[in-house]
Order: sequence, then C-alpha cells, then structure tokens
Amino acid sequence: MTLDTFDRHILSLYQADTRVPAQQIGEQVGLSAAAVQRRIKRLRESGVIVAEVALLDCRQLGLDVTAIVHVDLVDESARAQRVFRDKVTARSEVQQCYGVTGVADYVLIVVVPDLMAYDAFCEACLLHDPNVRSFSTQVVLEAAKRSGLLTIPSA
Repeated sequence: MTLDTFDRHILSLYQADTRVPAQQIGEQVGLSAAAVQRRIKRLRESGVIVAEVALLDCRQLGLDVTAIVHVDLVDESARAQRVFRDKVTARSEVQQCYGVTGVADYVLIVVVPDLMAYDAFCEACLLHDPNVRSFSTQVVLEAAKRSGLLTIPSA
C-alpha cells in the first residue's frame, strides 16, 4: 500500500492517542473528519494499522517483573523455529518475541508478577525443551521508555 503525506500525518497523530476524534485530526492535517475516518478504515483494512490497544502500567497491575530473555536454539531449521515460536507466543507472559541475529536466536520480553512466576515460565517453556541449547535472562530494573510509538518516515 502506498501511503501519502496525509496518511503518514494521520498515523503519527492516531498512534499517539486513538481516542482523538477524527474531526480534531482532520483540523491538524487539513482534511474533513469523514476523509480521516475513510483513511483510517482503509489503513486498518490494508493491515497498516494492526491493532489498537491500551498501554498499561505493569506495576500497578501487580506485574512487577519484566525479563528480557535471550534464547539459543539447537535446531535452527524453519520448522524447529516455528515450533518454538508458536509455543512461546501462545504464553500470555510473553509480551514480545523477536527472531534475531547474533548469539541468540530469539529475544523474549516476559512480564510476570514475581520471580516465582518467572521460574514457572522457564520450567514450562525453556528448561525442558530439547531444542533450547541455552537461555539468559536480564531482569528490567527500570523502564525508562515504553511507548510503542513509531517515527513514521516521510514519503
């Protein structure tokens, strides 16, 4: 899909707060509210807008531990990676899963209430998986930035 300047400007505003009325976005980009709504609908249908979610404060919800987990697999074939990826992405504790280059094959962002819950996650998903050669964990001490906002390149 080709994005024009209006689409890019709408996306920049919309991703920061999806509750902003189309009328207000339209005033900022120079389009009518109806035109903004049509464009947002098209951006959803084409898959540019994947989801519209709320960003929550983990600690206020009792999810006090965020772990960054680097996983090295034994078998790196497409099938073995798919099996691993499907298993970990099915777990609610896994907030993000990235296939990466370098020492690790995958990086997981895992959010849990406490270290006991993290230990249970490791027991269930990593420790007994014959395809996991090794994994290392970094526990997040401070979330200095957690936004999800993308810088949208100009056309």
